[in-house]
Amino acid sequence: MDLAGKNVVYLGGFGGIGQKCVQELLRRQLKALAVFDMTENAEALAEWRAGSPGTEIFYQKVDITRKEDIEAAYKATAERLGHFDVVVNGCGLMNDRLVELTIQINLLGVIQSTLAALEYMDKSKGGRGGLIVNISSVAGLQPTALMAIYSAAKTGVTTFTRSMANPIYYAHSGVSFVTICPGFTETPLLDDISSKTTFTYHTPMLDMFQRVKRQKPEDCARNLVQAMEQAQNGAVLMLELGDTQEIQIPDFWKPQLE
Repeated sequence: MDLAGKNVVYLGGFGGIGQKCVQELLRRQLKALAVFDMTENAEALAEWRAGSPGTEIFYQKVDITRKEDIEAAYKATAERLGHFDVVVNGCGLMNDRLVELTIQINLLGVIQSTLAALEYMDKSKGGRGGLIVNISSVAGLQPTALMAIYSAAKTGVTTFTRSMANPIYYAHSGVSFVTICPGFTETPLLDDISSKTTFTYHTPMLDMFQRVKRQKPEDCARNLVQAMEQAQNGAVLMLELGDTQEIQIPDFWKPQLE
């Protein structure tokens, strides 16, 4: 997708990866950018507006754990812009001590946001189609025992997004789906990890975690935006240490028909 002249909604745009992604997106001469987040970052907004005077940039307050907040934000954005072409679901929390909140933000919020966005993007409902990008994690590709709750939520994001990319759905709605799975990235999400693990006792997994190489958020952002431009419907992309790899997930079960 050529992003020039497009309307983009970015959930979690003030986060560690989110801010770098917004900066990268604004280099594409967007028509408009709506940032959905819990708390406004006026300094970042002012900087983006000054650097991209040709792009309408605005903030919508959203508590991703509240369905009514999500729906209200999309409604207000649709009324303001007329339509949106791209949605990035980038809100995230990694803290297994907060079980319900981890599931609400990382999985349920993505699902509710996706379904709300489709009400305006679905061609069968008068929309123009478009692209929805859901940010999962490498923890959404394989079991990550140190953060079992987070891993479960992100695995759900990966499977949900792949399901939404079904060709039958795409033919109906005109909306394509891409799953992004970043590797370890230098953001506050990884700070003080020993207080966020599934269990409180120390394990060798924690020692290994501290030694894992991390990519820069700007490298992750660059590859994420390139994926928005180039990836095909249904792609699952791992963004690791500045590189992008498309992951092929096999079908392990096929229904036996009568």
